[in-house]
Amino acid sequence: MTRRVSNLAYMLTRNRRRFPDKPGFIWGERSWTWREIDDAVSALSAALAKEGVGKGDRILVHSKNCEEMFWAMFAAFRLGAVYVPTNFRLLPEEIVYLATSSGAKAFLCHGSFPAHAAIIAEKAPDVAFTWRFGDEGDFGTRRVADVLAENAGADFADTAVDYDDPCWFFFTSGTTGRSKAAVLTHGQMAFVITNHLCDLVPGATEADASLVVAPLSHGAGVHQLNIVQRGAPTILMPTERFDIEEAYRLIAAHRVTNMFTVPTILKMLVEHPAATRHDHSSLRSVIYAGAPMYREDQKRALAVLGPVIVQYFGLGEVTGNITVLPPALHDPEDGPHARIGTCGFERTGMQVQIQDDEGRELAPFQTGEICVIGPAVFAGYYDNPEANAKAFRNGWFRTGDLGHMDEQGFVYITGRASDMFISGGSNIYPREIEEKILTHPAIAEVAVLGVPDPLWGEVGVAVCVAREGTAPTEEELMAFLMPKVSRYKLPKRFHFWDALPKSGYGKVPKRMVRDELEARGLLDPGKPA
Repeated sequence: MTRRVSNLAYMLTRNRRRFPDKPGFIWGERSWTWREIDDAVSALSAALAKEGVGKGDRILVHSKNCEEMFWAMFAAFRLGAVYVPTNFRLLPEEIVYLATSSGAKAFLCHGSFPAHAAIIAEKAPDVAFTWRFGDEGDFGTRRVADVLAENAGADFADTAVDYDDPCWFFFTSGTTGRSKAAVLTHGQMAFVITNHLCDLVPGATEADASLVVAPLSHGAGVHQLNIVQRGAPTILMPTERFDIEEAYRLIAAHRVTNMFTVPTILKMLVEHPAATRHDHSSLRSVIYAGAPMYREDQKRALAVLGPVIVQYFGLGEVTGNITVLPPALHDPEDGPHARIGTCGFERTGMQVQIQDDEGRELAPFQTGEICVIGPAVFAGYYDNPEANAKAFRNGWFRTGDLGHMDEQGFVYITGRASDMFISGGSNIYPREIEEKILTHPAIAEVAVLGVPDPLWGEVGVAVCVAREGTAPTEEELMAFLMPKVSRYKLPKRFHFWDALPKSGYGKVPKRMVRDELEARGLLDPGKPA
């Protein structure tokens, strides 16, 4: 039996009825009302339909944040098609794989990426046509602005969809091997939006406002669906460059109440002098996800922004819905009642379990793999039965993250299973060591990982970024850590770099750090820094 559900694009229809003249999208000096947004999405839907795009077809979108990218997401939903966004920082060759593996029929590309459009035309024959966002460039068969003008006034009804009909291929960041397309469905995403509103931005209404400081292709795009659901405006940064001064100016000007970010960006926000020059008292929910936040950075954020930070743990495959740590549980001081290091408790309607290698539930405080079940879990990887077989066990989704749970159900992430290394027969979890290193006043960022060693199998190395005006030494850090970390866990080398490599979403993937160590000839722990 099929289960008919509301098409996600219906949110626009409802907002048009309730708030036709209220701004729903703001970018620089431009703003669009909900009536204008709904009209644009209907026009784009009608135009795509004329080209043969319909229910189940995949629409690949490669773009910097802009209004037409936002329209494209809802047009895909309205058509019953599948939205397939990419990280706009990907290379042209990487885009070809996403196009072919997803079976994309159409390509919508920002005008500043002509090389990406050219390689799609050459190497992705199933992509029937390419349309161009913005005023830049001269590639593709049509400019979306012209398409919108030609189809102005089109009345395009939401396509009927069922609970399990795909609406979004959420490409994983590819921490191991090639990226995989996690299939998100209309019914699943309706639950995700409800859950996010319940656990992350409770009490949100049309009076709220949300600032976008990350690419809309992934977590930030999901967060904006929550904002659309409430009829509140989405506000874009004026350029793709992350200008912290401008971010604070927009927060003050629009009385921004919530924003989605990652720990590295939140760290930049709270450490910038602009934090003291602008009024950010309107903020109620500064949500960070994508990676755990180190305790020292947490305390600094609480000191600067107040009790407004919200942590959630969740992968694209569960669309963020695993755990939450709300503002009230972010203790600004260390102490006997502070839950230091936790990523929170189970999200509404979800169940989390720590399992051993055979899938058995472990006792409190025992380390194992974090597994999850519930309505937010995705429908599986597209056309990838081998990956699906590895990702699920007895119905549980295996996150690949290691951690433990305390007796009250709070989850603590030890690290990625792939990050753990074995030295002299002992399991070592880098995050524990990183937390200790970051308590040193001269260290701003750090990544610890295992490298090959002929005697111990693997040993740890720490790649550090020093705070401006400081010059810590390897000897100083080793002496600092000796009383805090067991001897077998101590890194054997400390390297000092100007910055850590980051992904397009602001994370610090260990694979990128390892690649840079290899490029610098530093994977041998005996070599000098």
